[in-house]
Amino acid sequence: MTRRIWTGLVMGLALTPALALAQAPAAPAAPPRPPLTLTTTAFPDGGVIPVRYTQAGEQVSPALAWTNVPAGTQSFVLHMRDPDVARNKTTEDQVHWLVWGIPGTATGMTEGQPKGATLPDGSRQISASGEVYRGPGAPATGPLHHYTFELFALDTKIDVPAGADAWATRTAVYNAMQGHILGKAVYVGLFRRPQ
Repeated sequence: MTRRIWTGLVMGLALTPALALAQAPAAPAAPPRPPLTLTTTAFPDGGVIPVRYTQAGEQVSPALAWTNVPAGTQSFVLHMRDPDVARNKTTEDQVHWLVWGIPGTATGMTEGQPKGATLPDGSRQISASGEVYRGPGAPATGPLHHYTFELFALDTKIDVPAGADAWATRTAVYNAMQGHILGKAVYVGLFRRPQ
């Protein structure tokens, strides 16, 4: 009987530190980093885009801002598209604005970006209309179209030349981005031409 008690005591002492470690509270996890966020003061997310920024108006690009940039961001790509369009009976949608090579230190873009292949910050741009922002232009009849602004934070700088074709250039930019996306933010505006 004494031997059993002694063995139990020895085993209990041996297990006590292991049990104490197993029951120790885990260190609190670091709070999750807030996601990359894209905003504009021109219209609310999911709201109607004012005529000023469309083909029915002055067709100037809206001011955009972004926050919560992921650590290690070296550059950004901004893509504005109309996913409600099926181009040439394919899965391709409309390229309204593609800007790549935006410096990783940037926190936004001012309203009314100029025409030209290269913007003042060194980034490049293209759209279905050429080297310029192409505003929304959905027809007056039918549903509102969803103009989607997508911002990608990359861990690299991509060097893709602007081609004559916006869709081929977009494909080249997307291919160069693969494996380098640290974060993505989306902002949507609606538009249909006034009747």
